[in-house]
Amino acid sequence: MTAVDTSAPVLPRPRGELSAGIIETLRGDIGRSVPSMIDADPYGEDLQLALQLCYELHYQGFDGVDPGWEWNPRLLELRAACEKRFLDALLRDVPGGVDLDAELAQLVTEPTEPTDIGAHLREAGEWWQMREYFVHRSIYHHKEADPYAWVIPRLRGQAKASLVAVEFDEFGGGRGERVHAQLYADLMAAAGLESGYLYYLDVVPAPMLAVVNMMSLFGLHRHLRGALVGHFATVETTSPPGAARMVEALRRLDAAPECVRFYAEHVEADAVHEQVMRRGVIGDLITRQPELTSSIVLGIQATNLLEDRFADHVLAQNWASGRSSLRSPGLVAPDSIPADRLRSTIRVNRRM
Repeated sequence: MTAVDTSAPVLPRPRGELSAGIIETLRGDIGRSVPSMIDADPYGEDLQLALQLCYELHYQGFDGVDPGWEWNPRLLELRAACEKRFLDALLRDVPGGVDLDAELAQLVTEPTEPTDIGAHLREAGEWWQMREYFVHRSIYHHKEADPYAWVIPRLRGQAKASLVAVEFDEFGGGRGERVHAQLYADLMAAAGLESGYLYYLDVVPAPMLAVVNMMSLFGLHRHLRGALVGHFATVETTSPPGAARMVEALRRLDAAPECVRFYAEHVEADAVHEQVMRRGVIGDLITRQPELTSSIVLGIQATNLLEDRFADHVLAQNWASGRSSLRSPGLVAPDSIPADRLRSTIRVNRRM
């Protein structure tokens, strides 16, 4: 098991005027001024990093940043303005509605020929692309199940019990070495990558930050609890086939066992979780609170929207032209791998 770095991450580099102002603010004491909201692209690098900065104060915080910033009213006011711009864009860009059955049915319908990132990696992916994908997803998997914990006190009855049952598995069933975030740290180390919490925040672009920020947005607001449940159900429903493709891709590339283990775990566990989420959580929740149906639909649709945007960024906008999908091209090229981690990577590169 890879030793987990428990230190707080360092503040990232800014990506625009808004994020630069927040970073400068966080470097000072909690009495200093907070920047004003600006007109920023809701899916763009600047606003998504700004939200990431604000939300991370509720997770592990940042090295050298006063913990008092977490609940500073002026910073919360700025975060609320950023959230509104992001949420308004999500509401604008999804169809909405209350046809939950149709949305759930669509989730379990696998295309005849999948075209997602996992399918590409399985059929033709190169090792450098697999490692880039690991870097992108590290921002998500380092806090994989954490945002869902916020919804627990906002549920009752069977919905609460069922969601906690899924979370229990996500957090390793009581075993620290089986926590999914730990399994991902093991995967990163086995792939010759740094496994530290948010180590690659500076190089992961906005499309993946938006996916993680959506989780925090839904988790931190009680009125969006249905959307968080919808997001969670989407992840658990689509994970088994997607994880199975990743297992096949990693075995084709002769990846280290720790890399395969993470996705194999999701093939097995999430197949059960999907039924628990649909029947135990969603079924009970809409029986008790049918008015949350549209919110659950929002969570499903927003997740699909942002995951599609991420896949388009990686595949169509970059890998299709042989370009890196990260903000620092060449970061995970073979010659950047630490010498003490080359064993499994060299085995893969000999096949390329």
